[in-house]
This record gives sequence, structure tokens and C-alpha cells, in this order.
Amino acid sequence: QVQLVESGGGSVQAGGSMRLSCAVSGKFYNSDCMAWFRQAPGKEREGVASMNFGGGIPYYADSVKGRFTISRDNVNNTVDLQMNSLKPEDTAMYYCARSFTPCTPGSWSVPRKYNDWGQGTQVTVSS
Repeated sequence: QVQLVESGGGSVQAGGSMRLSCAVSGKFYNSDCMAWFRQAPGKEREGVASMNFGGGIPYYADSVKGRFTISRDNVNNTVDLQMNSLKPEDTAMYYCARSFTPCTPGSWSVPRKYNDWGQGTQVTVSS
């Protein structure tokens, strides 16, 4: 049984940094697409970043390019999201997700592509 458990959220001031981790367990394949999404109150769920479980080209939302980095920690079996230069508009619940199909430019940010989701971790950025 696949499990995705997010951690690392909290509160930070604008300009600060935060690192989110998604602990993965169960059966995963290198071709699986792993992604971070976020959802703010009253807004749709938005793709933030993605990468294939086995590595390769990462994809980012335009709003986070140059500030966020997605990576996989093979030792701790996590998929991490390093967030720098945080802005108040980054405030949201952040979710880790897994798709059975590889990340592609046209589909990685589509929530319905994903088969498994974590419970989310809250990130709050104050001005």
C-alpha cells in the first residue's frame, strides 16, 4: 500500500525559506511522476513542481521558478521541496502526489493525473 506523508510546513516571514518533505512508502517505479501541489482557501489546486521518481527533468510552475527546487532523497526515501524567497502568496496547503505515468510538460500540473495523495502540510508566509 502506497503512503505519502508530508512534513516540514509551518510559518515563516516573507523572504524566508522552508523545506517540505514527502516520505514515500510502498511500491514506486522510476517512471512514476512525483509532484507537489498547493491549494489556498477559495482557490483551485495548483501544480508547483514535479519530477519522475527515478530522476530527470523537473517541472515548475512559473510562479515558483528560480525559488523552489524539487529533489529526491534516496537515503531517506523522500521527495523534497526546497522553498526560498517565500512570498505571502505562497501561503497554502501543500500536497505531495504520485502518478503512475511519467511527468510531461503538458500534464504534470493536472491534478486528475495523480493516483495517490498525501494529507497535506500547511505553509503560511507572513509579510
